[in-house]
Amino acid sequence: MKMTTRPLDFLGSIKAKLGVVVVATVALTVLLIFGGFKAGIPLRYTTPIAAVVGLGVIQLLAHGMVAPLREMAAASKDMARGDYDRRVTATSHDEVGELARAFNAMATELAEVDRMRRDLVANVSHELRTPISALQATLENLVDGVSQPDPEQLAVMLRQVERLGRLVSQLLDLSRLESGAIPLDRHPFEVGPMLELAASESRLHAGAVSVRVDAGGTGLVADGDPERMHQVVTNLVDNAVRYSPAGGTVTLAAHHRAGRVAIEVSDEGPGIPEQEANRVFERFYRVDPSRSGHGGAGLGLAIARWIVDLHGGEIRAEQREPHGCRMVVVLPGVAA
Repeated sequence: MKMTTRPLDFLGSIKAKLGVVVVATVALTVLLIFGGFKAGIPLRYTTPIAAVVGLGVIQLLAHGMVAPLREMAAASKDMARGDYDRRVTATSHDEVGELARAFNAMATELAEVDRMRRDLVANVSHELRTPISALQATLENLVDGVSQPDPEQLAVMLRQVERLGRLVSQLLDLSRLESGAIPLDRHPFEVGPMLELAASESRLHAGAVSVRVDAGGTGLVADGDPERMHQVVTNLVDNAVRYSPAGGTVTLAAHHRAGRVAIEVSDEGPGIPEQEANRVFERFYRVDPSRSGHGGAGLGLAIARWIVDLHGGEIRAEQREPHGCRMVVVLPGVAA
């Protein structure tokens, strides 16, 4: 975007600019009439000349004042057609300049939203295509008589259907969270029993990975929606189990931290690089795209972040020594 400085950009108020335009026009008109009078030019000649020059001065000075408005009108038409790259000149310090800067910020945000929308459509299409293709190939073989139905094939088809169900459920959750359609049923709840329940559910499919709980004793109480926080913890534990090696251990821990409650889910997997620690909470983001075969769609952590944010808490990923990842959720605490 080319930045062009206009004559009155240094003034910080549109009223001051209008005042300058009026004063300059009147002063120049008076000078022309007086100069013509001193030169002996009849008033009938100097008056129209002064009027034309005055209008020219107004046009010159006012052009810079309304130019950002014209640019915003043109940019709005481009944005209506889907082009969010247009920006307006925002060099003035008055109200129009503030409006121009706000317009540019809005255009940047809309461009980011449009990028996220395109990414969402592309990623959802990719995530849906994989299980649908697998189901279609298996069903075609069964219909054509190439293969006979057996428990193994049916189990594969069931897993693909379950994967589709998880994706649809996560997309619905994310949509409701973003629109604020999911109210929180907040009240004090004990953290220990919630962690025990999440661990028990995870052990059903943990295989050779052990899941243990260290709730830091009794009386650890947090302020929040226990059902939604159970969803967050279950998601974190499932991710930890998925990426943990056989024989590894996933640990759920909780403790007081400066009047708040910290919940930690630690694993012994490959961990998350420090530069990727924030991006893992983006929708459909994976540290290693080749891991998509593990069954995750890249939505679970985005949903977890939304839920934690609604609680006024925080969630982050940390490195664990000597290897592994630690997911930390901090919630408002209450006295036991």
